[in-house]
This record gives sequence, structure tokens and C-alpha cells, in this order.
Amino acid sequence: MAKFKLDETDHQILDMLIENTRTPFTDIAKKLLISAGTVHVRVKKMEEAGIIKGSSLTLDYKKLGYAFIAYVGVFLKNTSQTKFVLERINEIPFVTVAHVTTGKFNVFCKIRARNTQHAKEVIFQLDDIEGVYRTETMISLEESLNDKKRLMHSIFQDM
Repeated sequence: MAKFKLDETDHQILDMLIENTRTPFTDIAKKLLISAGTVHVRVKKMEEAGIIKGSSLTLDYKKLGYAFIAYVGVFLKNTSQTKFVLERINEIPFVTVAHVTTGKFNVFCKIRARNTQHAKEVIFQLDDIEGVYRTETMISLEESLNDKKRLMHSIFQDM
């Protein structure tokens, strides 16, 4: 499949959608001085090319009572247990992200919890998974940077 070429209009559309995925195409069209149909066609083409994959909703976890974030490095007894362990991790809803990694940990997870007691319970659930040798936890004091737009702009400059 040929590489999909994005132009400046595509970049601007993506920029607005990353800011707020619910921005109406008519609003984007007005800001870019193009038709809503053009926005629709361009977004559809980017979806078909796999550049846009769905859309997401950003929640304020603090307002929902889940402000506590910890990162847990998981050491496995054997790397052959990775798939099994990931399936068990997937059953714990408070583990929001899991990566298979190289280096110190076999799996690296992000957890969201109500407080330290709740986080301890989640970490103990991870520890109890068959095949887990041990875990190492780091508590997030604050999320200082979470900006998808900076990366997108850097990618566009390299294109």
C-alpha cells in the first residue's frame, strides 16, 4: 500500500480533532474556509488509510475519584508466560495500560486507583498472578505532560 500523503489542510483538520474529537465538521470547515463535505471526505480518507483510528473521550479521573496513578513493573518467572499474564492483567479493570517491554521489566503497567489503599489492592492482584515473580511500583506525583499535539506537529514537520 502506498504511503498516504497528508497536506496542510489534513494537518489542520487533525489538529482540531486531536484538541476535541467531537468538533463538528461544519465548525472545522468554517475555520479552514472549506466545505463541511470536504472535511468529511478528508477524514474518511484518513480513516480508510488507517491514520485515524476511531476517536477517544478524555475523562477527568480526578473528578471521578480515581486521581491516584502508579506505574508497576512486572517481573515474570519465564518470558513464555507473557501471554497468560497479560490475559490475567486484562481482567483487572484498574490496570489501564500494559506494555511488553525490554530491559528491567517484562511488562510495564499503569494503574488508576482511588487512593493508596486501593492501589495496594490492585498491586497485590498483579503480584498474585501465576507466573509473576515480583513487581516494582512507582507512584506518580503528578502528570506533568500529556500532549499528543506536539508529537503530531513534529511528525508533520518530518513529512
